[in-house]
Amino acid sequence: MKAAVAAKRQLIGAAEIERIIARLAHQILEPGGTPEGLYLIGIRRGGESLAGRIAAQIERIGGRRPALGFVNINLYRDDDVSRQIPESQIPDEVTGKTVVIVDDVLYTGRTVRSALDAVTDLGRPATIRLCVLVDRGLRELPVQADYVGRFIPTARRERIVVSVGAHPTEDDEVALLAD
Repeated sequence: MKAAVAAKRQLIGAAEIERIIARLAHQILEPGGTPEGLYLIGIRRGGESLAGRIAAQIERIGGRRPALGFVNINLYRDDDVSRQIPESQIPDEVTGKTVVIVDDVLYTGRTVRSALDAVTDLGRPATIRLCVLVDRGLRELPVQADYVGRFIPTARRERIVVSVGAHPTEDDEVALLAD
C-alpha cells in the first residue's frame, strides 16, 4: 500500500513576495517614518529571514535600519513541540520600544502567544505589533495581525509552506500542501 503524497501548489512566487515585503515595510513605517525605537523580532525559523528582509527594506525606504532580533519560543509553547531551534538573539533592550513580532504564517495563534510571552519576559515594550507574510485563518486564540502580506483561507488538513531566505532568490515561494 502506497502512502498518500501531498499535492503542492505554488500560491505566491518570488517577485510577489518581494512586493509584499516592500508593502509590509511601508505599512510598518506609515505612522510617521522610522521610529527611533523600532525593533523587529523574528520568531525563530519562520520569521527569522522575513524579519531580516523587512528590516533591510525599511532601511532602504527610511534611511535607518531598525533594531533586529530573533526569539526562540520553545520554552513558551503549550504543546508538545520539542524541535531544536537556536537560542534567542535579542541584542537590544525592548523596554519602551515599538516591537514588531514577525512570523511567516499566522494559523492558530499559539506561536504568537508564545512569542508575546517571550518578548514581555525581556521587558516592557511601549507597543507590540504583529507582522505576518500569510494569515491562513482557523484561529484557536484571539490573535490578529497588524500587518498581513496575504490572507489565504485554508482547511485544517492543508499546510502553508513558506520558503523565504535571508536574501531574495528565485526559489522564494509560498506553497499549499494538500492531502
